[in-house]
Amino acid sequence: MDYQDILKLLPYEKPFLFVDELLHVDENGASGTYTFDGNLDFYKGHFKGHPVTPGVILTECMAQIGVVCLGIFLLNEQLNSTAAIALTSTDIEFLKSVYPKEKVMVTSEKIYFRFGKLKCRVVMKNAAGNNVCTGTIAGMITNK
Repeated sequence: MDYQDILKLLPYEKPFLFVDELLHVDENGASGTYTFDGNLDFYKGHFKGHPVTPGVILTECMAQIGVVCLGIFLLNEQLNSTAAIALTSTDIEFLKSVYPKEKVMVTSEKIYFRFGKLKCRVVMKNAAGNNVCTGTIAGMITNK
Protein backbone atom coordinates (compact mmCIF):
# COMPACT_ATOMS: atom_id res chain seq x y z
CA MET A 1 0.00 0.00 0.00
CA ASP A 2 1.53 3.33 -0.99
CA TYR A 3 1.00 6.69 0.70
CA GLN A 4 -1.53 7.92 -1.88
CA ASP A 5 -3.66 4.80 -1.29
CA ILE A 6 -3.72 5.58 2.43
CA LEU A 7 -4.75 9.20 1.79
CA LYS A 8 -7.60 8.02 -0.48
CA LEU A 9 -8.91 5.79 2.33
CA LEU A 10 -9.10 8.60 4.88
CA PRO A 11 -12.74 9.08 5.93
CA TYR A 12 -12.53 12.88 5.65
CA GLU A 13 -12.78 15.54 2.97
CA LYS A 14 -12.23 19.29 2.84
CA PRO A 15 -12.85 21.35 4.87
CA PHE A 16 -12.31 18.68 7.56
CA LEU A 17 -9.30 16.99 5.97
CA PHE A 18 -6.12 18.01 7.82
CA VAL A 19 -3.53 16.01 5.87
CA ASP A 20 -1.73 17.46 2.84
CA GLU A 21 1.10 14.98 2.53
CA LEU A 22 2.00 11.66 4.09
CA LEU A 23 5.81 11.52 4.32
CA HIS A 24 6.36 8.19 6.05
CA VAL A 25 4.42 5.26 7.43
CA ASP A 26 5.55 1.88 8.71
CA GLU A 27 4.45 -0.53 11.44
CA ASN A 28 5.89 1.77 14.13
CA GLY A 29 4.56 5.20 13.18
CA ALA A 30 3.67 7.82 10.61
CA SER A 31 4.57 11.38 9.66
CA GLY A 32 3.00 13.98 7.42
CA THR A 33 2.31 17.66 6.91
CA TYR A 34 -0.57 20.08 6.75
CA THR A 35 -0.77 23.81 5.99
CA PHE A 36 -3.66 25.61 7.67
CA ASP A 37 -5.58 27.56 5.03
CA GLY A 38 -6.18 31.10 6.24
CA ASN A 39 -9.72 31.01 4.85
CA LEU A 40 -10.96 28.21 7.13
CA ASP A 41 -14.19 29.24 8.84
CA PHE A 42 -13.01 28.77 12.42
CA TYR A 43 -10.45 31.56 11.99
CA LYS A 44 -13.23 34.13 11.49
CA GLY A 45 -14.23 34.05 15.13
CA HIS A 46 -11.35 32.51 17.03
CA PHE A 47 -9.79 35.59 18.62
CA LYS A 48 -10.95 38.79 16.93
CA GLY A 49 -8.27 40.31 14.73
CA HIS A 50 -5.66 37.74 15.78
CA PRO A 51 -6.79 34.29 14.58
CA VAL A 52 -5.24 31.21 16.16
CA THR A 53 -5.89 27.56 15.30
CA PRO A 54 -8.11 26.02 18.00
CA GLY A 55 -6.56 23.21 20.05
CA VAL A 56 -9.32 20.81 19.03
CA ILE A 57 -8.32 21.33 15.37
CA LEU A 58 -4.64 20.78 16.19
CA THR A 59 -5.63 17.56 17.96
CA GLU A 60 -7.68 16.48 14.94
CA CYS A 61 -4.75 17.13 12.60
CA MET A 62 -2.48 15.08 14.88
CA ALA A 63 -5.04 12.26 14.99
CA GLN A 64 -5.60 12.18 11.23
CA ILE A 65 -1.89 12.04 10.35
CA GLY A 66 -0.48 10.23 13.35
CA VAL A 67 -3.17 7.70 14.21
CA VAL A 68 -5.68 7.28 11.38
CA CYS A 69 -3.09 7.06 8.57
CA LEU A 70 -1.09 4.59 10.67
CA GLY A 71 -4.24 2.59 11.47
CA ILE A 72 -5.14 2.34 7.77
CA PHE A 73 -1.61 1.10 7.05
CA LEU A 74 -1.70 -1.47 9.86
CA LEU A 75 -5.15 -2.79 8.95
CA ASN A 76 -4.66 -2.67 5.16
CA GLU A 77 -6.79 -5.54 3.79
CA GLN A 78 -8.94 -5.78 6.92
CA LEU A 79 -10.62 -2.42 6.21
CA ASN A 80 -14.02 -2.60 4.55
CA SER A 81 -16.94 -0.32 3.77
CA THR A 82 -18.51 -0.87 7.22
CA ALA A 83 -15.41 0.16 9.17
CA ALA A 84 -15.41 3.45 11.06
CA ILE A 85 -12.57 5.05 12.97
CA ALA A 86 -13.41 6.36 16.44
CA LEU A 87 -11.28 8.52 18.73
CA THR A 88 -11.14 6.99 22.22
CA SER A 89 -8.77 9.22 24.19
CA THR A 90 -6.38 12.15 23.99
CA ASP A 91 -3.87 13.72 26.34
CA ILE A 92 -2.35 16.70 24.54
CA GLU A 93 -0.12 19.49 25.87
CA PHE A 94 -0.26 22.69 23.81
CA LEU A 95 3.05 24.57 23.77
CA LYS A 96 2.84 27.14 20.95
CA SER A 97 0.16 28.77 18.82
CA VAL A 98 -0.45 27.85 15.19
CA TYR A 99 -1.59 30.66 12.93
CA PRO A 100 -3.35 30.79 9.56
CA LYS A 101 -1.14 29.74 6.62
CA GLU A 102 1.28 27.95 8.97
CA LYS A 103 2.65 24.56 7.92
CA VAL A 104 3.03 21.86 10.56
CA MET A 105 4.59 18.40 10.62
CA VAL A 106 3.08 15.59 12.66
CA THR A 107 5.02 12.49 13.71
CA SER A 108 3.63 9.54 15.60
CA GLU A 109 5.18 6.57 17.36
CA LYS A 110 3.02 3.51 18.06
CA ILE A 111 2.71 2.64 21.74
CA TYR A 112 0.48 -0.37 21.08
CA PHE A 113 -1.98 -1.83 18.62
CA ARG A 114 -4.14 -4.63 19.98
CA PHE A 115 -7.80 -5.67 19.97
CA GLY A 116 -8.49 -3.05 17.31
CA LYS A 117 -7.19 -0.18 19.47
CA LEU A 118 -4.22 1.92 18.40
CA LYS A 119 -2.44 4.26 20.83
CA CYS A 120 0.38 6.58 19.74
CA ARG A 121 2.72 9.26 21.03
CA VAL A 122 2.21 12.20 18.70
CA VAL A 123 4.23 15.40 18.19
CA MET A 124 3.36 18.42 16.05
CA LYS A 125 6.20 20.75 15.03
CA ASN A 126 6.08 24.11 13.25
CA ALA A 127 8.23 25.06 10.24
CA ALA A 128 11.02 26.19 12.59
CA GLY A 129 11.14 22.67 14.08
CA ASN A 130 9.72 23.73 17.45
CA ASN A 131 7.21 21.51 19.25
CA VAL A 132 3.73 22.99 18.97
CA CYS A 133 1.93 20.22 20.87
CA THR A 134 2.71 16.74 22.13
CA GLY A 135 0.82 13.93 23.76
CA THR A 136 -0.95 10.64 23.25
CA ILE A 137 -3.95 9.80 21.08
CA ALA A 138 -5.83 6.54 20.89
CA GLY A 139 -8.52 5.33 18.56
CA MET A 140 -10.18 2.15 17.42
CA ILE A 141 -11.84 0.61 14.41
CA THR A 142 -15.55 -0.08 14.82
CA ASN A 143 -18.36 -1.17 12.54
CA LYS A 144 -20.77 1.51 11.36
